[in-house]
Amino acid sequence: MRSREEHVIQSNIVKCLRNNNTLVFAIPNGQLRNKMIARMLKIEGVLAGVSDLIILTKHARCFFVEVKTPTGRQSESQKEFQRLVENLGFTYEIWRSLDCAIDFIKGSNESIK
Repeated sequence: MRSREEHVIQSNIVKCLRNNNTLVFAIPNGQLRNKMIARMLKIEGVLAGVSDLIILTKHARCFFVEVKTPTGRQSESQKEFQRLVENLGFTYEIWRSLDCAIDFIKGSNESIK
C-alpha cells in the first residue's frame, strides 16, 4: 500500500513538472478493488509493476519514473517492469524527492511547449 509520504512526494513532483510545461501522467494501478473490477482491469491491460509516472517529451522521448520514499524499495513486479522498459531502450528511474524533478527540468530542454 502506498504511503502518505510517497503520495506527497509524487504530488509535488507532478505539480513541479506540469508547472514547467512537462507532459506527465500517472496510471493508477495500485488501488484496492473488488475481484470483479480487478479481473476486468487486467483484461483491459492493467499490468502489475508499471511505473508511477510516465513523462513524454519532444523527439519521441519517454521516461518511466517510480516514486519512492527515501527508504522505499521496489517490489519484484516493479523490478521486472524496469527490466522490460530498459530492454526496450527506454529510461527508467526511481525518484525519491522533488529534487529529482527539478534536476530533470534543469537538464531537459524537451518540454511540451
